[in-house]
Amino acid sequence: MKKTQLYLSTTAGDAEACAGAYGVGIEIAEFCTAWNMDDEYAATDAALRKKLEGVERRLLHGPFNELFPCAIDPQARALAAKRYRQAIRLARHYGASKVIIHGGYHPWIYYPQWYTEQSVVFWKEFLKEDPGVELVLENVFETDPAWLAGIVQAVDDERLRLCLDVGHAHAYSKAPVMDWLEVCAPWISHFHIHNNDTTWDLHNPLDQGTIPMTAFLEKAARLCPDATYTLELTEAESSLRWLAEQGLL
Repeated sequence: MKKTQLYLSTTAGDAEACAGAYGVGIEIAEFCTAWNMDDEYAATDAALRKKLEGVERRLLHGPFNELFPCAIDPQARALAAKRYRQAIRLARHYGASKVIIHGGYHPWIYYPQWYTEQSVVFWKEFLKEDPGVELVLENVFETDPAWLAGIVQAVDDERLRLCLDVGHAHAYSKAPVMDWLEVCAPWISHFHIHNNDTTWDLHNPLDQGTIPMTAFLEKAARLCPDATYTLELTEAESSLRWLAEQGLL
């Protein structure tokens, strides 16, 4: 991947320093928690602006707690739409080109058929208003890559693409990560990359886990040559070095 395709999540304590040292972008994670868009906004914004100094390429991760675009309750769907619109306004404010949004599937609440069908209804309605940025749906608890691929294919709007989180796929799905990549590739615009051993979503460095990360990234580069990537880690430096050592950056 090119450095222009790579971003560091602000979940990493060294994201600011590494972005400057390596010349990569930043994915803003502060607004994953919605209260940072409300009462805590002033303090959050002040701290974030320091992290973003000198970083031109930016993405924004939208809020996800208690937000379900496929919700059964219309008021819950309305809350999701409201929060996503807030995130889109912030993305424009910070000059972020994409907003990452969780698909919202929860295995103890939704049948897969309801999840996919109602997600299509939600996103078709939501996109009647032009967001002005690209929205990318991220897998979390989804166990079948066809679900999210089916949503984006049915919505059929270039403004809605996919974010394949390889760590989530490895931890929560029995389908191999290579299957996820092959199924979703036509609609993938972004990747979240981190590793684990399938026991939990550990957000380990790229070389610490059982994901065949080198093979995965080489195949991702072939199938999705224009996609962007975010290292979604608690510490970025070691994985940046690893990417360089593997000849992947």
